[in-house]
Amino acid sequence: MADVTAREALLERVLADVAAHGLHDRSLRDLAAAVGTSHRLLLYHFGSRAGLVAAIVDMVEAAQRAVLVDLAGVSTSADDLVRRLWRRVSSPELRPFARLFFETVGHAGTTPAGERVTDSWLERAREATVLLGVEFDAVEVRLGVAVVRGLLIDVIATGDVAAADASLERFLDLWQGGPRRA
Repeated sequence: MADVTAREALLERVLADVAAHGLHDRSLRDLAAAVGTSHRLLLYHFGSRAGLVAAIVDMVEAAQRAVLVDLAGVSTSADDLVRRLWRRVSSPELRPFARLFFETVGHAGTTPAGERVTDSWLERAREATVLLGVEFDAVEVRLGVAVVRGLLIDVIATGDVAAADASLERFLDLWQGGPRRA
């Protein structure tokens, strides 16, 4: 097992707290107190509140990209994979992190790590298509990511998960079974 750095361990504690209590108007001092550290240590490791938020988003996004490949291993089709991923990313537990993602991307135009917002998903999607035995099509992946993100915005703004679920199903119907078999 790889050694976890002090920064990573601190980030994991902050992530757990943010998942449980949100981040909204909480100061670095509030977050530090909640995870048993000082605001100075948060500043040392993350530079600023914005740097901490960016690190949280990076960690969550990386975990979601890893889940994509895991889900591909148990999915029966590309449609099934999209549905499984949607259920995960639209879950109430991940909604605070979706908000943070959109907030950071809105300010920077990139993911916090500096990647273009979809490029990081393309590599993982390529791995997933191999597991599913379908052709990789970067245009289709980009479209799928855009649809899911758009529906996430709708869920965050309205709270109407059922409407977003129905819209995802309509997209999958229009997608006509997704990528062709390789």
